[in-house]
Amino acid sequence: LREDPADADVDSAKLLQRAGYIRKAAPGIWTWLPLGLRVLNKIEAIIREEINGIGAQEVHFPALLPREPYEATHRWEEYGDNIFRLKDRHEADYLLAPTHEEMFTLLVKDMYSSYKDLPVTLYQIQTKYRDEFRPRAGLIRGREFVMKDAYSFTIDEEGMRKAYYDERGAYERIFQRLDLKYVPVFAMSGPMGGSASEEFLAPMPIGEDTFALAPSGKAWNVEALSTPELPEIDASTTPAASKEATPDAKTIDNMIERANADHPRTDGREWQASDILKNVVITVKHPEDEEHDEPWREVIVVGVPGDRTVDMKRLEAQFAPAELEEATEEDLKQHPELVPGYIGPMVLGPQAEAAGVKNPVRYLIDAHVVKGSAWFTGADENEVDYYNLVYGRDFKVDGVVEAVEVRHGDMSPDGSGPLSFERGVEIGQVFQLGLKYSKALDLKVLDQNGKAVPVWMGCYGIGVSPCWPASPKHTTTKPAWLGRP
Repeated sequence: LREDPADADVDSAKLLQRAGYIRKAAPGIWTWLPLGLRVLNKIEAIIREEINGIGAQEVHFPALLPREPYEATHRWEEYGDNIFRLKDRHEADYLLAPTHEEMFTLLVKDMYSSYKDLPVTLYQIQTKYRDEFRPRAGLIRGREFVMKDAYSFTIDEEGMRKAYYDERGAYERIFQRLDLKYVPVFAMSGPMGGSASEEFLAPMPIGEDTFALAPSGKAWNVEALSTPELPEIDASTTPAASKEATPDAKTIDNMIERANADHPRTDGREWQASDILKNVVITVKHPEDEEHDEPWREVIVVGVPGDRTVDMKRLEAQFAPAELEEATEEDLKQHPELVPGYIGPMVLGPQAEAAGVKNPVRYLIDAHVVKGSAWFTGADENEVDYYNLVYGRDFKVDGVVEAVEVRHGDMSPDGSGPLSFERGVEIGQVFQLGLKYSKALDLKVLDQNGKAVPVWMGCYGIGVSPCWPASPKHTTTKPAWLGRP
């Protein structure tokens, strides 16, 4: 093509179409032309060589799958709007597979019964589907994509870890053969479940993943970053908490202005945003579970330093498979004790429970809020705030979460120094799944003592076509182009 396609929004999409590698069939759906297909086949050949080289065996599942296996693992509901659901002429429910954990698990359950059959690793290179809300960047975020997914099955946790590192090593060799720059990044397992996960990110400015680099060379997806535990502050000399009038101060800026004008600090410095404990009302949208026959909503409050912004994506990763959103007016009507603009800890969590409140709002605190620290925060009365309210002395919480955006200069989890940040596109991910799917689908084998035990699993994916699917609840990530035309 002489000209760039009108709707191509990144250079790679422009070049692939102009050079005759791909053509757009629909938003997020692409036709592979002869040149593009040759590249795709070469990438698949490299992947097969390396994955076969660690003893994995190739299979091929259908893309059209029945509802029942996904219902057994609760992922029929957990995927929400991100999967294509359909009915056949008999009104039976099906889906176009976004991943195949359930099918691999059921295959092994059907064919293997003894520890002597294990370990085994199976993989496929197969088309996957997701109902992407906003396809963009050509192949980088699409609705149909080819993916290599592999699954290891072992008799114990030690075997799972060995299979994990075998697969991880094969991934590094694949990326090196493709001359592709990559960074292994610690990640959240999210709705996939399991005990550990790493992403492989290709650094590039158009990437939708931000990852943090420590001076030690280690890297983390921002969702997986943990704040180093800070020492408790001695609050023995902090004055008793007091309520003070703070009229017309529903915003952080108004609170600072009023506090400095009407209640100056005794230490001579001015009040600032970092002195404020900001309490943000969030609604957790839980999927149906054993106690609830349908999805349900829970209002929570998260306390964060006033100079920080809540990172909803980072916070949501800790609630997977639930989704988060800012509380609506209807949500707030269910909790009249929450006074907009003046919400404080004393009507929340343990404080409310101690006062005999039924079904109190759960109160969580960000990891940057240190025990013994004194805060200027809402007093749960209109135009009234608390001063010198101490965490641990005056109020307690139901739990600690990683809630705020990560900033340049924050300390790395390994303590090696301040973090720096880069953007990247995800090209693969590996998971130590553990027992989640084997327990849900009753995959057991007989061990050496003749006892039926659940099988340990690992899961490993590479975007081939090239796309690597976003975690089901986060449609703002993920895949990437492997190799160059």
